[in-house]
Amino acid sequence: MNRQEIISCLKQTEPAELKKLWDSADRVRAENVGQAVHLRGLVEFSNICGRKCRYCGINAANTKVRRYQMSKAEILDSAQTARKLGYGTVVLQSGENRKLDVYFLAETIKEIKQTIGLAVTLSLGQWDREVYQLWKHAGADRFLLRFETGDDELYRRLHPDSKTGVAERFDALRLLKELGYEVGSGVMIGLPGQSYQSLADDLLKFKQLELDMIGAGPYIKHQDTQLGKDIEKFLLDAKEQVPATEEMTYKVIALARLLCPQANIPATTALATLNPKQGREQGLCCGANIVMPNVTPVKYRQMYEIYPAKACIAESAETCNACMLKRIESIGRYVGSGRGDSPGFLNRAQMGVGL
Repeated sequence: MNRQEIISCLKQTEPAELKKLWDSADRVRAENVGQAVHLRGLVEFSNICGRKCRYCGINAANTKVRRYQMSKAEILDSAQTARKLGYGTVVLQSGENRKLDVYFLAETIKEIKQTIGLAVTLSLGQWDREVYQLWKHAGADRFLLRFETGDDELYRRLHPDSKTGVAERFDALRLLKELGYEVGSGVMIGLPGQSYQSLADDLLKFKQLELDMIGAGPYIKHQDTQLGKDIEKFLLDAKEQVPATEEMTYKVIALARLLCPQANIPATTALATLNPKQGREQGLCCGANIVMPNVTPVKYRQMYEIYPAKACIAESAETCNACMLKRIESIGRYVGSGRGDSPGFLNRAQMGVGL
């Protein structure tokens, strides 16, 4: 699939043609990663961040945010909850906090691996090789680092504190793969200033990077961010601007599946925020095979507001899990067991490539 074909799919509006796209992606998903939906327990252990990304509600410039960091005991308790609910992975996520005690996190990772027995995914932003290596040696299995947009000009506008532009993300992703992590990345869909051409290039970049995990969710405006306040200054002409819609998100999930058949692709919380009734289910029918239920203590969830009105911030982990099981069963799928590593990563591991 070339750039122009991808752009045509992104601009497609005919229901019959879109159904063909959904069905093709769903078939490729079934052939490559099966019918299982793997659940990852998400722990948002801190909202402290030193970056000033203009789209994110917890960026350092937002003084309205009440900052927090969970204790090791709280993180371990959340991981234990994930284990009890049958999840094979816990995702430790926070803002990019340079004041984070990296050894504290390494010890926490070790305890999760040794006493709870879950795979550990990290989503903590950009760090130096030595820190990535420390966490890998502690037992971390995967790392998620979105590049958000491959359009360097737009990336720099959205990340005013970036010194090297989007290259900083691509360099980090290559380093993570070199260190043996299972590596994930992704983009926001409908970012103000995002063109169809640049989004098509992002999809091709997924393939070029040979990503093990691909996250793609819609941009949701946060009123207390610079982008949220100045959105009109970023928007392109209506014919060129990618819309931040539910349908566009399904298109990107489907195209990502067709381009990267063996990747793990989540139906994101942002999608469920746009459509609480069926957003995740539809995403799973368009090529996705992962869901990340939130196991963060409820008292912290409202403070991790990267965008407003996030789905599932008031329900307990147990309530969310019961709901998710019913939703997955309703589309004829089942919850997977074990770690749920991507086939692409396992194939590379067997051949010793990039590890």
